[in-house]
Amino acid sequence: MSGLDATTLRGWLSRHFPEDGGPDTALTFEPISGGQSNPTYFVNWGARRLVLRRKPTGPILPGAHAIEREFRVLRALEGTDVPVPRALVLEEDAEVLGTPFYVMERLEGRVFSDCALPGLSPEERRAMYLLMAETLARLHAVRPDEVGLSDYGRPSGYFERQLRRWSAQYAESSGPRIAALDRLMDWLPANMPSDDGAVSIAHGDFRLGNMMFHPTEPRVTAVLDWELSTLGHPLADLGFCVMPWQTAPDEYGGILGLDRAALGIPSREEFVAHYHAHARPTPELTNFHRAFALFRFAVIFVGIADRARAGSAASDEAADLGPLAEHFAIRAVQAAGLDEPDNRAESREVVS
Repeated sequence: MSGLDATTLRGWLSRHFPEDGGPDTALTFEPISGGQSNPTYFVNWGARRLVLRRKPTGPILPGAHAIEREFRVLRALEGTDVPVPRALVLEEDAEVLGTPFYVMERLEGRVFSDCALPGLSPEERRAMYLLMAETLARLHAVRPDEVGLSDYGRPSGYFERQLRRWSAQYAESSGPRIAALDRLMDWLPANMPSDDGAVSIAHGDFRLGNMMFHPTEPRVTAVLDWELSTLGHPLADLGFCVMPWQTAPDEYGGILGLDRAALGIPSREEFVAHYHAHARPTPELTNFHRAFALFRFAVIFVGIADRARAGSAASDEAADLGPLAEHFAIRAVQAAGLDEPDNRAESREVVS
């Protein structure tokens, strides 16, 4: 039933949540679609509603799919101004369900994969985008040492380390080479800003699709998917968060080319200004930060394509999403100012 052994899971839940039932308690679970990394499931154990996230099966890169880190940061952020689900139990013994996993409380709300936010009013869209900027600013305001995360990553040289990491992952890919990525691997190191000392808890995948909103109100109830979090530079998250303004709707639900004013979506400049208005003093976002974010996302899609070929992808959609690696690489080249933007995509709006 959906990749989990019901008997083993029932026994584990009986041990860790005995107050909710025993061996005869009703248990149901189902996979949550849409995730491309760690398989995730809704689990109903009696009256308790849980979410279970585990590492994928099959070979994975060292340090990838770090659910242990995800569990740790969720625990650390409890009680801060950053809304997160409550992490409950981490199981590091791979013998239980085949790979390590953890469970957290299940929250009710809305998650949007389409950054155009279909079905909402312009006022709701605007409020949600500005709340996303404020939530990111609140995350970056958390002092790592005050929540037990002073050793969660190295506090300096973030972009240099990240470039090495993602360049190495791309180099190890079994798939075809992508000319735009090869070009960026030369441009990014040559145009990397000097280390300015800015350090924060970096989510690593901060975007609209990883936020849960209240079921009926434009209010953030949880930031999800902390697998890539570390100590890092706040502009890495901000550069990643503005990707929808630089990508088309068929490129993972971007908003490039849409009539954003009619939709009520603020411009990229307004979004960034709103972040800065609520954040600790932070340097300005540059072409490097935007290009780096797109480069990194392109390499993530390279990994998704590799897992699809190996048969270990977490989603049946992985094979279809693999080609997005080249799309995002091209967008990164454009963000770097190396190529002309997609005039077709921008034809309906002059400013972003």
